[in-house]
Amino acid sequence: MPERDCDQLRDLLISEGAQTVVEVGLAYASSALAIGEALITVNPPHPRHVIIDPFQESAWSNAGWDLLRSAGLDSIAALMLTPSSIALPQLLTEGLVADAAFVDGSHRFHEVFVDLYFLRKIVRPGGLIAIDDDWAPSVRTAVHYYERNLGWTVIPDAFPSGTGTAVVADPQARPATRCKALRLPDPSFEPPFEEFQAF
Repeated sequence: MPERDCDQLRDLLISEGAQTVVEVGLAYASSALAIGEALITVNPPHPRHVIIDPFQESAWSNAGWDLLRSAGLDSIAALMLTPSSIALPQLLTEGLVADAAFVDGSHRFHEVFVDLYFLRKIVRPGGLIAIDDDWAPSVRTAVHYYERNLGWTVIPDAFPSGTGTAVVADPQARPATRCKALRLPDPSFEPPFEEFQAF
């Protein structure tokens, strides 16, 4: 993720006073370093950064995790090397409650949708979920369901000067901001099935 987006993610988490953050996707750890910096700056009694990346060893040769370790952030971070569709239900079963999450894992619609489904149960009511690559139609469509049906609201100034990216489905469209942050409703709710809004 570009440096300026990482800086804005860090600043957003600091302004939220985040103490526990779940991250889906590690790769080279640019966003993980920003999250770690935010947690150290907030300085809660027990900061916690849970990172999920089943490909960190096989595809990334542990580059991201080694970088976090060299920065001393492994003292507050834990890496789960399982797919998010398995790791997130496990965290939910363990009773993890997070203040925020950052999603930059698979970009397939069904996998993003499942990540968001479990994260809405892990992130506390009123907490936030930040998304990378919102320009991708698959990611944007998954997010739109939660906006339309579950009351998630965009935090408009979360990434004020974020990186612009061309929208894949429409080359004529204006560049879209790469990252997006959403606020979960407080209290959370389950809508009646009759009130489904097409997305």
